[in-house]
Amino acid sequence: MLADSPGPVATFAAVFAALYVAHQVADHWVQTQHQADCKGRPGWVGRIACAAHVTTYTLTALLALVAVMATTGLRLDVWPVVVGLAVSAVSHYIADRRTPLRRLAELLGSARFYALGTPRPGRDDNPSLGTGAYALDQSFHLFFLFAAALIIA
Repeated sequence: MLADSPGPVATFAAVFAALYVAHQVADHWVQTQHQADCKGRPGWVGRIACAAHVTTYTLTALLALVAVMATTGLRLDVWPVVVGLAVSAVSHYIADRRTPLRRLAELLGSARFYALGTPRPGRDDNPSLGTGAYALDQSFHLFFLFAAALIIA
């Protein structure tokens, strides 16, 4: 660390803020409707849609980090950035494939919460973001954004 560089706490805070904003933008604005509709489907259709989403998600995170570096003068080492973004990307892919996150919720005794707000079979009676699955998905992503920020900082 250079004498005039920010300390590790400030670096972590800047990196986490950048990753958090990138997460919100990439998950809700950059992701295409096709990716959102298909990323949890079984087989190659789901895998490809999820991989495409994770690719644009990771590029959005990289752009956010570059913007912070360009505007603040923050200097980050390349390898921690690569590893941190890889942790974020892999964990995001796992969560967005749906089944692993559902199985984790079941294993931890949160299956009912995961299913909260899910439309009943044959009905479309809760078309909203207000589901347990969405809440668990977002908290899973944030945990790994925190881990990625720690690695990068």
